Amino acid sequence: MQNKQKDKTLFASTIFLVSIYLAGIIGIHSIYKDFFLMLSPFNLLVSMTMIFLNHKGYNKSFLIFCFIIIIIGFIVEVIGVQTGIVFGKYVYGKTLGLKLLGVPIIIGINWLMLVYCAGVICHKIKGQIFLKSILGATLLTFLDFFIEIVATKYDFWSWNDVSIPIQNYIAWFIVSFLFLLLFNTLNFTKNNRLAYYLFIAQSLFFISLALF
Repeated sequence: MQNKQKDKTLFASTIFLVSIYLAGIIGIHSIYKDFFLMLSPFNLLVSMTMIFLNHKGYNKSFLIFCFIIIIIGFIVEVIGVQTGIVFGKYVYGKTLGLKLLGVPIIIGINWLMLVYCAGVICHKIKGQIFLKSILGATLLTFLDFFIEIVATKYDFWSWNDVSIPIQNYIAWFIVSFLFLLLFNTLNFTKNNRLAYYLFIAQSLFFISLALF
């Protein structure tokens, strides 16, 4: 009975997430673009909520992981925006909502969601923690290539330089790698099928917006 309930939760969560990302793609290409872009922070919160609903085995280590990624992810972005020494010189626009010290408050949740999904995807790969973390960081850096195109097009953030600096991708890989090392080191359940579907939905969302 419990497994059936989990399957129903997974199915409902998957359909819901696919629906909102599909609606986002259609909406951003419509005359209601500004309205759908305004919903971006809400979309991130909903996506992370769905992940939490489908996560199995809450424990102290998982909560520590979430806290560290949200806080450190936000701090890294603040340092990046204020100094330019992390990702390069960039500023956040209005699309991601309310900001603190020049960084959208939601950005820590975004880091958590991306790292969690990549970590779950690479966790079952045979190999050491170091290898899994490298593969996960590579996956996130690949996704960031498309995110950057969409971000500059729709005012998520903008770069001072004409082109996106290679420094950004190097920093993305390093930060992602360190976060994934933490993910793979801490002892908590890393089996969440929704993470696969969410990562695919997000990837298709950003790739479609980047190319069309």
